[in-house]
Amino acid sequence: HVTKTFIRIINDALSSLKDDPYYDLIRMRYFEGKTQVEISQITGISQAQVSRLEKSAISKLKKCLSND
Repeated sequence: HVTKTFIRIINDALSSLKDDPYYDLIRMRYFEGKTQVEISQITGISQAQVSRLEKSAISKLKKCLSND
């Protein structure tokens, strides 16, 4: 059971990425279920770069979440 508070916290963290290129990557990866290879094909960047960007995005989200 996911609480409304948890959803609000996650939405707030994601909204911190709205104007960031990471946002689309996170959206495609975790909300659309695309693989890193699919994302690389869509964006025109290498799968390795997608992997690095994903790690950076997750790190940024963790930082936002740990500040709450």
